[in-house]
Amino acid sequence: MTAHPVSAPPDRLDAVGEQDDLGRGARRRHTALWTGGLGALLVLTIPLAVGLGPVPVPPGTVAEILGHRLVGVPAAAGWSGAEDSIVWVVRTPRVLLGAVVGAALALAGVALQTLVRNVLAEPYLLGVSAGASTGAAATILFGVGAALGGGALAGSAFAGAVGAIVLVFAVAGIGGAITSVRLLLAGVAVGYVLQAVTSFMIFASDSPEGARAVLFWLLGSLAQADGTAVAVVAATTAVTAAVLLGWSRRLDALAVGDDTARALGTHPARLRAWALVVVALAVGAAVAVSGGIGFVGLVVPHVARLCVGGVHRRVLPVAALIGACFLVWADVVARTAFAPRELPLGIVTAVVGAPFLLVLVRRLRAA
Repeated sequence: MTAHPVSAPPDRLDAVGEQDDLGRGARRRHTALWTGGLGALLVLTIPLAVGLGPVPVPPGTVAEILGHRLVGVPAAAGWSGAEDSIVWVVRTPRVLLGAVVGAALALAGVALQTLVRNVLAEPYLLGVSAGASTGAAATILFGVGAALGGGALAGSAFAGAVGAIVLVFAVAGIGGAITSVRLLLAGVAVGYVLQAVTSFMIFASDSPEGARAVLFWLLGSLAQADGTAVAVVAATTAVTAAVLLGWSRRLDALAVGDDTARALGTHPARLRAWALVVVALAVGAAVAVSGGIGFVGLVVPHVARLCVGGVHRRVLPVAALIGACFLVWADVVARTAFAPRELPLGIVTAVVGAPFLLVLVRRLRAA
């Protein structure tokens, strides 16, 4: 008597399929709700943040000025020339830069935590921030790159970040294939060396004002925001988001493990190398114009995963929006808490981010 495989009844299979479709639909609606809500929050945040500062501007006036500047709404007599300059020249570039830098750091954090499979990974783990700081310190203290004019600081910082990337990959590739552990160790080592170089430059400089400027830059600031910086970081962030979303299935496989990624047709070492290059360039562009801003790339990815889960095509856009909103409001606190003096932005993000990290530690312990 021949045995035949037992199959489920057709009606049972249909029911399972319907439940799976309903599950997918519910997850899709849940993600769309978070994405739409955070997008609306960001749209509302930008004019509100532009109006806040040592000289407050009413939200209605901000909307009128932005409408006039952006879409040619006829000018009204409801605002002064000073308010127009404050809103359009000073604060709008700063708020927009905060949004794109926050999005870039959050996207980088999501990718890096997957690539090195470490929940404590952050964009500055690979020495990118340390390299940018070394380049910036060389310009501030010794005038390196002064021929670039107004872009000398950002240009030198970006060059330092790219140099750090190259050095990390060179160190990680010595004597074997580039793996997540090798990248992690190489990034930490290169970061410490470059921090030491920056500290030595501060020590060797005879300019107290320059040393103070370097220290303030190291802690992060959006005070140097302008249209060019916003455009460059926005373009870099958009490309990074598009590339990472295109690789989302591969990143999902890599998050499970290298063996799983290989079984699904992904080359782990190649994906890790290219993804790290894309992420490092985005972080380099962000750090070059904003200095060292910690905790955004560390905490925001975990918050995004709590909202929509760990699937990359869902978590990447949500993390970018959360990072953008978070950094804009952190900057509002930085420039208003002790007005007219400005707090370094990194202090604010650390004060806000540290409690979230403690909550994460408790959750990991409970798990």
